[in-house]
Amino acid sequence: MGASKTILFTKEQNEIATIAKALSHPARIAIIQSLLKKNACVCGDLVEETGLAQSTTSQHLKELKKAGMIQGTVEGVNVCYCIDAKIWTKYAHVFTKFFASIAQLKDQCC
Repeated sequence: MGASKTILFTKEQNEIATIAKALSHPARIAIIQSLLKKNACVCGDLVEETGLAQSTTSQHLKELKKAGMIQGTVEGVNVCYCIDAKIWTKYAHVFTKFFASIAQLKDQCC
């Protein structure tokens, strides 16, 4: 969808789509899980963990960072990544609210 079409949707709908897009690749899920285990990580470690090329891993990290899910700080020639707990708490609330609407369905499908 083109960026101009996002104006047709609510802020909440766009936010959910941004989160879902950032998590839409198994490599990104693996990266997040690795960062959660270690609480911080250098990109080289993530390359070994995922088995992907450095450039591919960097692209996935870029997408996660763009969505605000991770933070990166430069340490010499390396970048150390970690989970942004404040953003994850916010995203957890957004998805809890989104999925709570399912409880209201009570098998009322056609």
